[in-house]
Amino acid sequence: MENSNASSSAGDENAPAESVQSLSISEQNQLSVRERFEIIRSIGEECIQEDELERLLANKPHPICYDGFEPSGRMHIAQGVMKVINVNKLTSAGCKAKIWIADWFAQLNKKMGGDLKKIQVVGQYFIEIWKAAGMNIEGGQVEFLWSSEEINKRAHEYWPLVMDIGIRNNLPRILRCCQIMGRSDQDELSASQIFYPCMQCADIFFLKADICQLGMDQRKVNMLAREYCDDIKRKNKPIILSHHMLPGLQEGQEKMSKSDPSSSIYMEDEEADVNVKIKKAFCPPKVVEKNPCLEYMKYIVFPWFNEFTVERKPENGGAKTFKTFEDLVADYVSGELHPADLKPALAKAINQILQPVRDHFNNDPKAKELVKRVRSFKTTK
Repeated sequence: MENSNASSSAGDENAPAESVQSLSISEQNQLSVRERFEIIRSIGEECIQEDELERLLANKPHPICYDGFEPSGRMHIAQGVMKVINVNKLTSAGCKAKIWIADWFAQLNKKMGGDLKKIQVVGQYFIEIWKAAGMNIEGGQVEFLWSSEEINKRAHEYWPLVMDIGIRNNLPRILRCCQIMGRSDQDELSASQIFYPCMQCADIFFLKADICQLGMDQRKVNMLAREYCDDIKRKNKPIILSHHMLPGLQEGQEKMSKSDPSSSIYMEDEEADVNVKIKKAFCPPKVVEKNPCLEYMKYIVFPWFNEFTVERKPENGGAKTFKTFEDLVADYVSGELHPADLKPALAKAINQILQPVRDHFNNDPKAKELVKRVRSFKTTK
């Protein structure tokens, strides 16, 4: 893959804060085990188990972290910006990140109508976005791997592992993992979708992952991998570091939906699209819980910029810069900060983050063609 030349420079106002950018190798070597632990732990809403993570870091300078994605349509901001933030934090703490472009898995799960060529176009578009958004890929600490290629290269390793996982687990246990595919165990599943959890469990061992850094929705299959370690008497279990799942922008949407464009910001959305989506987003005054606008603040804006400025008329309190999310919440709960002032500032911050991606897809002919093709594909559940 060609490297994108559209990544933000450190001096650019759109560039991620220093805490989000990867440190150089020499700086990583100066971090203590505890400092590395704190950086890595900050990514996860849940960590199983913290003592195992600390022990791993004490014994292994460059642990392998794995995350996997089905290329299944346009990329939303959680897959894009949150992934850049998380990967850059991991690499700054000395980790090597393996990003599994799960093309075969998308085919098994009937994404893009099961058309592997379309799925692979979407996978290429994903990689272009991460590079343009500022993922630190210099120095070889980030590796993009296509599941179809890697499995074919080492089929003699992969398939016996999948078979062994299948042999050691009954069907109800595998069906309980269906959430990982965006399905429920009540859905009518094809036989291919029964393979999926066994294969995803095998990926962890196949990729020699020390840390599974996926979303909370992938927890069940990661736990299956830890249980498999008990079955085979393996002492070193993969550590599960599950990140938060951003909700949809509309009231009651627990997660973003690719089939509902208004539920999320897409990585190549135009500035006007972002402004409209944030303006229409659910944002009840003085309410923090289940408020998607505040979730965007907590998990995207503050980690990226380390501060947030609201421009207001003098009679509404004037301009104010918040240095922490907690300070912003205090003003919001008290009513000092109103949704009508929060929303335009939030939209402005998101647009700053997305601008290098837009520039790349507008100016790079290959990227421009990719996004045109992806937008023409029909997204399937």
